[in-house]
Order: sequence, then C-alpha cells, then structure tokens
Amino acid sequence: MSTVELTDVKTLRKRARQHVEQGAVTEGYNADREQILRLLNESLATEWVCALRYKRHYFMASGIKASVAAEEFLEHATQELEHADKLAERIVQLGGEPDLNPDNLSKHSHAQYVEGKNLEEMVLEDLVAERIAIDSYREIIQYIGESDPTTRRIFEEILAQEEEHADDMADLLKGL
Repeated sequence: MSTVELTDVKTLRKRARQHVEQGAVTEGYNADREQILRLLNESLATEWVCALRYKRHYFMASGIKASVAAEEFLEHATQELEHADKLAERIVQLGGEPDLNPDNLSKHSHAQYVEGKNLEEMVLEDLVAERIAIDSYREIIQYIGESDPTTRRIFEEILAQEEEHADDMADLLKGL
C-alpha cells in the first residue's frame, strides 16, 4: 500500500479552477517542464530524421534482396512518423510548441542522417540509428522516472517499437 495521501475532493475541485489556461499541466505536475519539452523536441527531431532516412532508403533500395528491405524501410518510415505525431501531441499538451523547422531537425536529432551507398550500408545505418534511439529513449525514461508518467509511457511505447526495428534491421543485415 502506498504512503501517498489523497487530496480531498473539495481541494481537487478548487485547484482545478486555478490556472486553467495551463490545460493538462496541473499543480501536481512534478517534472521540469522545460527540460521535458526539450527532450520531447529532440526526440521529435530524431523521429523525423529517421523517417526521412528510411524513406530515402525505400526509394533507393536496389539489388536482388531489395524488395524485402524496401518493405521494411517503408513500414519503419511510417511508424517513425507515428512516433513523431505522439511526441508532438505531448509537446502541445505540456504547453510547448513542436519544432518542425527543417533547419533544426538534423541539429537536434540524436540520430544522424546517413544515406548509405548500397543496401548493406543503408541497413547498417538504420540499425545504428535505431540503437541510438534505444539508448537515448531508455535514458529519457529513467530520467523522467515518476515525475511525468504520461510522457514516460509514450517513450516506453516508442522504445518497444524501436527495439523491434533494430531486430528487423539486424535480421536484414545477416541476410545480406
């Protein structure tokens, strides 16, 4: 059983009417909102850079094994954009603004945009980027801890899919 004391309903109702312009960010929000917004925007940039790299790889894949890889590239590009949408929505919920300025995406992304000269290099670069995202998101989850459970859950969901992506790329790499 938890040692946390629950607030009485009268107090909850009173506090809910204070600072209503802050939307979902209530008095009970314990995280450093500016730091969380920075991490969310960096992760947003990472997802966009990865989606763009996957899209390029989808179009540029050639060779005898290209069709299987291209399908994975396209699926991953779509999923990376879904991740980006979740992150952008959370940024807005916390009163921030998603930074989608193309000039800033590669500057703030944790992963790099590496084109790759052939199918093997493309798969390798995608695997490296996934591994960067995995470590980065795992650290963000640990940093957030219990201070912002909603943002933590979003990162946990994205992390699980990034691990699947890394598995897919590792399998593809073995088959090349």
